[in-house]
Order: sequence, then C-alpha cells, then structure tokens
Amino acid sequence: MKTATTRRKNRKSSCTRRKCEMSCKNFLLYTTWLIIFINPSVEWPESNSIPTPTPTPTPWPEQFHALLCMELYSGVHQITDLWYDWPKGRNVNLQQKQLGVYMYDVEWNNGTSFYYTKGINGTCQTIEFGVGIPRPDFLDGANYLGTQVKDGFLCNVWEKVDFIWYYEDVATKRPVRWDFYDGIITHVMTFEAGATLPDSVVQAPHYCFTAKPKREDV
Repeated sequence: MKTATTRRKNRKSSCTRRKCEMSCKNFLLYTTWLIIFINPSVEWPESNSIPTPTPTPTPWPEQFHALLCMELYSGVHQITDLWYDWPKGRNVNLQQKQLGVYMYDVEWNNGTSFYYTKGINGTCQTIEFGVGIPRPDFLDGANYLGTQVKDGFLCNVWEKVDFIWYYEDVATKRPVRWDFYDGIITHVMTFEAGATLPDSVVQAPHYCFTAKPKREDV
C-alpha cells in the first residue's frame, strides 16, 4: 500500500514540475514578444551576413564575334554574323534573312552606316545617323530587374530607357538574348571574345559613294 501511494505521489510531483517548466517557458516567450511590440527599438543580435550587391551587366569585349538568330518585328527570321570592333570604330552585321538576300550592314563610329549587297545587281544605301556604334559599357545605368530563365538559361536581366531588355547568363556572364522595344528579339547562339574580321571584308563597294547619303534623326 505504501509503495503504491509513494508512486502516485512521485507521478504527481513529476507532473507538477513539468507544468511549472512549461509555464516558465510560456511566460518568457510572452514577455519577449511583449517587450518587442511595446519597444520597437529592441533589435535582435546583428547577423554577420553581408548584403548581396545588385548585379551589374558585364561590359562587352572590345572585339568579339557573335552568331545571332533574330526574330524581326515583321515576323521575318534572320541570321546575323555580328563582328564588333570598338578599337576600329565599327560594328558589322552580315545578315541573311529567311529566303532573302545576303546583306552587309557596316556601321561606323562617325555615325555613317552602309547597307549593301554585292554582285552584278548589287545595291547600296548610305545613312548618316549622327551617332556612333554602342560603347562596350553601353548598359551602364540600366535598371536591374532580377533573374529570369530565358532560352533555357538562368539570366540576370536589365532594362535601359524602355529601349532594350538585356539577358546575361548568371553562370558565365555571356549575353544570352536582348529584346528591343519594337519587338525585335535577338538570341545569341555563339559568342567569341577577341575574334576579329579582316578589313577587306567590310570595304564598301564603289557604288556606295555615288549617291548622296540619307540622313536619319536618332
């Protein structure tokens, strides 16, 4: 009888201790939150983590070659060999529209651009835009929009002056795609930093200099 009575007393004493411990924990938790709500100046201990800086677009190499697959605003598809050469002040686009003619688009830093075809029936149009080719850091000051998956790549995305949306591969920092405000979409298929084009390829034919250049306001 005594043994049974002792066991009941021990169980009651154990339950009482557990209830007391739970009550103390609840009291401490309640008191902590009450202090935080009453006194907003109370702060948790500072974390040692460093804030992640906002990504910035990688400047273009001063010379590179890129193979581009483009969707034009008219719905036409085009393959473009882009040869960018900042030291020589030129940007060359060798364009093949779907089932169309092969077009040379040679842009110079003095604002002059030549659009021509070659052959017996070659044509040429010269346009003076008044502005040169894009600088390697032309995306400086662009607005960072976060990350998106484009063409199967996780990309950092920037927008500049509601004119261009630029997608750069997070892993390699290479351009993946850029979209223009008028609906033109450019997919970057290959990108070779440092590649150059021989000067002889971009020499405009003589018939580009027989007509008066057309002026365009930009």
